[in-house]
Amino acid sequence: MGQSTLMRLRLSVAALMLLPTFAYAHVGVGHTGIGDPSGFLHGLTHPTGGLDHICAMLAVGLWAAQMGGHSMWAVPLTFVGVMALGGALPMLGIGLPFVEQGIVLSVLLLGVLIVASVRLPLWLSSGMVGMFALWHGHAHGAEMPELASGIGYALGFMLATASLHIAGIAFGLGMQRLARERVVHFAGASIALCGVYLAVA
Repeated sequence: MGQSTLMRLRLSVAALMLLPTFAYAHVGVGHTGIGDPSGFLHGLTHPTGGLDHICAMLAVGLWAAQMGGHSMWAVPLTFVGVMALGGALPMLGIGLPFVEQGIVLSVLLLGVLIVASVRLPLWLSSGMVGMFALWHGHAHGAEMPELASGIGYALGFMLATASLHIAGIAFGLGMQRLARERVVHFAGASIALCGVYLAVA
């Protein structure tokens, strides 16, 4: 077994051992927000606190980089914009069905799209990530600390999400320049497997 193969195996095992710890970001329900009245820091850390959100946000960036062209900026911007709308829904007392299931589906499906290098028309890819963004945004909004500012909290989770998108795009473009598309496919497969784990956990 080569050193690179052995290293990948070790990283995979380490990631699997961490899955139970980071499986869900949804742990802040009922928090008062004391010490962060603006809500910005809570919003900034919420998307990065769980495997479900991290995988989906990185996947959007990776897939956008794969598709290239206008999709590289339009798809992530659609996600961030629609996610803000989804975050406002619970603040207005509007519920959304199947939020947890939708989040898991987004992780699984985005991973599969990356593995298969699927390139969809811009309107369809944007519409798909927009649907996923509603679920993710609703989860963020539903867990806003009680005393936090809605605007500050929303700005925080939008910034965190955009940063994860940018990281995914940068990684995808970097692998393209190095002609390492297989690495992107491996990343997509890992994301899809995380979706499977989240579905059965």
